[in-house]
Amino acid sequence: MQINGIHHVTAIAGPARRNLDFYSRVLGLRLVKKTVNFDDPTTWHLYFGDAGGNPGTILTFFPWEHVAPGRLGVGETQETAFRIPAAAVGYWTHRLIANGVAHDAPQKRFGETVLSFRDPDGMRLALVAVPGAESEPAFDNGEVPVESAIRGFHGVTLLLDKTETTAAILRDVFGFAEAGRESNTVRMRAEGTAHGGIVDLRAAGGFLPARMGAGSVHHIAFRAGDDAEQARMVKTLTETFGLRPTEQRDRNYFRSVYVREPGGVLFEIATDAPGFAIDEPAEDLGGALKLPAQYETRRAEIEAVLPALV
Repeated sequence: MQINGIHHVTAIAGPARRNLDFYSRVLGLRLVKKTVNFDDPTTWHLYFGDAGGNPGTILTFFPWEHVAPGRLGVGETQETAFRIPAAAVGYWTHRLIANGVAHDAPQKRFGETVLSFRDPDGMRLALVAVPGAESEPAFDNGEVPVESAIRGFHGVTLLLDKTETTAAILRDVFGFAEAGRESNTVRMRAEGTAHGGIVDLRAAGGFLPARMGAGSVHHIAFRAGDDAEQARMVKTLTETFGLRPTEQRDRNYFRSVYVREPGGVLFEIATDAPGFAIDEPAEDLGGALKLPAQYETRRAEIEAVLPALV
């Protein structure tokens, strides 16, 4: 089943409590899952998104208390952008100011109004004004007015030495098509999806390579409707582009395959199913610590060392 667009974005953060406060209170996203890093169960893995935790709205973090700052460079996601109603730009400008958030003046890109800012770890974010977004459902966090609230991802900007092969992968594997060019940026758009349907490829030859750390995006996950669609994508990556994706890995809420594209960005292919309601009711998402099965016997030990969130 062909489903296009971004499934989720995963980034590295500093202190978990600060990360939770910024994304849930300041930006008004819902905490839809509290779990741990599959490879390091003493590290939180926090998932933020819309009310239902739907693909195309999910931003996740590995927060480390003492991680060094990352360095933006070639082979990395330069910016992660959310959609907001067109009339909400003024509200968000004032909200960012009120919360001491570093931001730029609104600007135009590809005919859209964009408000760029940074989270407490320096991660580059943006709010993009989208006409009609106000008619879409929004999560009410009790502080951000629903009429101004974020409506999932707009897309991401990748900083690359060269854009051609990455554009071909987006086209032939993930169902994107070129939708425009502006200066040194190629816009790729996924048809048939509102959330997470944009990937901008920015050519930046000669820049230093990225260095992972706080504020860095670890990977971008693209949607696969089911296992068969994921397998088709893997086949194309292998046979057409000569890449070597990983074996499928069960991440509890989706099944994943990873591959590093030629520009250096780590891509993931994530299935829509089973979703975040598999281990807690939709109305209780994010309420309790959910552990991968292999760590359940260590719950008391893990809970004792995880940094406090409140």
